[in-house]
Amino acid sequence: MGILHSKMTLAIVLGITVFSAGCKNEGEGHTFRNGNGEGEERKIEAIPVEVAPLGEGRIEATLRFSATLEAERDVQVYAEATRRVIKLLVEEGDTVRKGQLLVNLQDEEQRAALAKTTSQLDQRKREFDWQKSLFEQDLVSKQAFIDAEYQSDQARLAFEEAQRQLSYTEVRAAISGIVTERSVNLGDFVSVNQPLFRIVDFNSIVARIYVPEKELPRLERRQPARLTADALGGLIFSGAIDRISPVVDPGTGTIKVTVATPRQQGLRPGMYVQVELVTAVHEHAIRIPKKALVYDNDQIFVFRLGDERTVERLAVVPALENTEYMEPADGLALGDQIIVAGQSGLKDGAKVRLPGDPEPEDEDDEEEDNE
Repeated sequence: MGILHSKMTLAIVLGITVFSAGCKNEGEGHTFRNGNGEGEERKIEAIPVEVAPLGEGRIEATLRFSATLEAERDVQVYAEATRRVIKLLVEEGDTVRKGQLLVNLQDEEQRAALAKTTSQLDQRKREFDWQKSLFEQDLVSKQAFIDAEYQSDQARLAFEEAQRQLSYTEVRAAISGIVTERSVNLGDFVSVNQPLFRIVDFNSIVARIYVPEKELPRLERRQPARLTADALGGLIFSGAIDRISPVVDPGTGTIKVTVATPRQQGLRPGMYVQVELVTAVHEHAIRIPKKALVYDNDQIFVFRLGDERTVERLAVVPALENTEYMEPADGLALGDQIIVAGQSGLKDGAKVRLPGDPEPEDEDDEEEDNE
């Protein structure tokens, strides 16, 4: 019985010792028991990230649209008489001035008519002057004087009509510009209202864009714009808002805005372009790279590096932004270190590791050192 009592006492003492050791380990929070009953140390691993200091620079706020260029002064030249083409004076690609002669049509009949009416007008004028002189001397009746005046007016109208018919045999440019189409050949027999040429004024090229009505407060006449065309390798061309429609399209909720561009080498009517309207410019803005931003529902955040390699999660309210940068309204300063890579899984107060920081020791290497 004495031996049995001693063994039981020893077992109880050993159990209490083991229990106490286990409680001590759990209280420190550095070890845990695995399936084999072995203790392992818990370590909070720092998350590798990259940082960049906030800098200062220019930020432009822009609105972007696509459009097809068109010329506001784009004119079709039509024939005004039914005649044969006897002289062709311009070709596609030629630059012409307003009123310049483009084509001569047959005009023998019109010239003969003009000569005839000119002679008749001269005769009627002499008769009217003679009748007027006699009427002033009371030598002819008033009716004779009125008839002479009427005949003179009719002769003048016939003369003016003959002049007009002759002018139709000379086709002239309605505007100054470049001949972009020629639809007639030498010797063709043309009819009234047949198109002969198309003339485009390359100084009147515009892009018509349709801007959402909410953006109207940001628009004004002469506001600068930039135009780029993929067909020209992304070259940038200057422009400005020329007109803003006074009405909103109820179907689309947009406003038609006409952007004019001075004549620039390469721009052509019909070309597809991208249009940027510059709505605001800050020359000395604090710039957050957009790759540093984290979006959570309707809010925007950045992570700022703090003391002891911990990060602080900050909400950002944009004051101005473009495709690359955002200017914060407040809360950040020049030189702040902002996480620009690796921030997607971060939480406020998380530990981080920067490039160049010592690598964490491998647990296997640590065990070998302990041995």
